[in-house]
Amino acid sequence: MTGPIADRIRDKLTSRFAPVELSIVDESHKHQGHAGHDARGESHFRVAIVSAEFVGRSRVDRQRLVYDALKDELADRIHALALSTKAPDEA
Repeated sequence: MTGPIADRIRDKLTSRFAPVELSIVDESHKHQGHAGHDARGESHFRVAIVSAEFVGRSRVDRQRLVYDALKDELADRIHALALSTKAPDEA
């Protein structure tokens, strides 16, 4: 079961990158009592995405693309986003 923020992440990344693999893990429970923890949950995520959109792009460029796709969520609710961004031939 996922929450509304994880669902929005999935929808936006799927729409923008047409990933061949996508994993979204809510790790908010690991950060209780730490800075940035939101009692509502869904504040810390680990995302692994594999997409042809990343072919020929640097790791930094790939992450910038993901951050741009999720800019509203990052501004509103997400405190931490751990990313793994790979091209299909790297998966």
